[in-house]
Amino acid sequence: MVLFLKEVKMAAQSFLSESALGWSIFTFILLVILAFCWVYIRKFQSRQESEVVSTITAICALAIALITSALLPVDIFLVSFMKYPNGTYKEWAVNNETRAQIEETVLYGYYTLYSIILFCVFLWIPFVYFYYEERDDDNVNKCAQVKNAVKYTIGFVIVCVVLLLIGAFVPLEAPPRQNATQWEKVQYLFEELGSGHGLPALAFSISSLTLIGMLAVITYTAYGMSVLPLNLIKGTRSVAYERLENTEDIDDVEHQIEKLKSKCQDGRPLSSRDRHKLQELEGKLQVLQRRGRHLEIAERNCCNKVGMALRPLKIILGIFFILVALLFCVALFISNLDKALHSAGISSGFIIFGTNLTNPLNELLLALQPVFPLDYILITVITMYFVLTSMAGIRNMGIWFFWIRLYKIRPKRTRPQALLFLGMILLLIVLHTSYMIYSLAPQYVMYGSQKYLIQSPSSSLTSGNSSFSTTRFCDANAPEDQCIVTRTYLFLHKFWFFSTMYYFGNWAFIGAFLIGLVVSCCRGKKSVIEGEVEADDSDISDDEYVH
Repeated sequence: MVLFLKEVKMAAQSFLSESALGWSIFTFILLVILAFCWVYIRKFQSRQESEVVSTITAICALAIALITSALLPVDIFLVSFMKYPNGTYKEWAVNNETRAQIEETVLYGYYTLYSIILFCVFLWIPFVYFYYEERDDDNVNKCAQVKNAVKYTIGFVIVCVVLLLIGAFVPLEAPPRQNATQWEKVQYLFEELGSGHGLPALAFSISSLTLIGMLAVITYTAYGMSVLPLNLIKGTRSVAYERLENTEDIDDVEHQIEKLKSKCQDGRPLSSRDRHKLQELEGKLQVLQRRGRHLEIAERNCCNKVGMALRPLKIILGIFFILVALLFCVALFISNLDKALHSAGISSGFIIFGTNLTNPLNELLLALQPVFPLDYILITVITMYFVLTSMAGIRNMGIWFFWIRLYKIRPKRTRPQALLFLGMILLLIVLHTSYMIYSLAPQYVMYGSQKYLIQSPSSSLTSGNSSFSTTRFCDANAPEDQCIVTRTYLFLHKFWFFSTMYYFGNWAFIGAFLIGLVVSCCRGKKSVIEGEVEADDSDISDDEYVH
């Protein structure tokens, strides 16, 4: 009895130490994320139009997006650490209740973060955005601002409520076959309606947002994966050459202005066409003069000089990033091809259990598993890579609504509304990132590095009917109680029709990446002051850089 109590105590201590390790890593990542979000938002926010509430909202939105993405490696880490490399459960994980407790902890962690995301997307960010939109009108007082912001935000809340109601009654399984009897169809309907509760409602709302996030991933992340490495490889134009070119442009414009003004030296007024051209030339001259001041500052800037010294490192980093992007595309193509060949088709959401084709990224993660914690570091890096390339894509493209450009993301002069949009888009992108990573390494995201024992008959003549045990990585053929599926996988495949749309979205992502790669290759080097000077900037805003 005493020996049994000692074993229980040791198992409990082991359980606490393993769980503490996983959540300690998550806490450390959380602190790093908060620091990064603060620096990133402060770098881009406008010094003249900065607002405390919008800044805090943008920082919190970005932090929530990154924290949610960081939960995926923790999920994989916890299910993997339940078992030894030989395929047996650790002492503290032998009990089914203990394993269920860990699974529920991770699951409710997801639901908590996803509930916060719903709150941000449908209430917090819209209210702050519309509040500052109304603030642009000087004739509107504070009460009217709040009233109008609440009025517009109610529309988002209604959409959220509708999604929750639909999710409470939406079928979780594929509909019955076409030749089923009417009674089977009615029975199926009542069973599905009776199974609705809060968690499916939340899952449906999040899946709907994930679908919007898929569009953002196709637009921004695919382009960011091509433009980020190629910008590092190509570098920027020479500051001295740009200043010389800018000076020649200024001389040319000044000459054209003098030529137009010479027409009215005898007292005759200029024609409407000449006056319009003169205004255009004067506006162009102001932009060129501002550009000259920025180039002069850039030439004296120590950071640019350090950047030139680190040019070889940037080229190596760019080559590495483009190879990673190509690896991701190959892995995604193989995964989609595997689903097309071996899944049950559209009606099942193209869901497959395990892998039938060799996926390089999935094999790499499994190969790194024996060297702790290389596989967890790699899955964390992959998650952060998607987020960083998404941020690069948004920064280079700006924020668009179809063909209308709404906002630009530029250092030190991004408007508060643009930062709010940035936070919302990243929230939506991160929701879809989990499915993207699952598509890149399906077996690893589903089971982590878990192994299970399989009994094989002995081929020895002297051993009789004996058998021996071998270990195998967890897959669809494993016994139900031998492998624990990550909560991420279960959440991603809760609704078969969303999985179908995600599948086709992966093909669109590959196509968008290849198009972005061609466009990025055809473009020349960007300016050293890219995005700092635009024709629609005011002279006052230029003071943010000059002083």
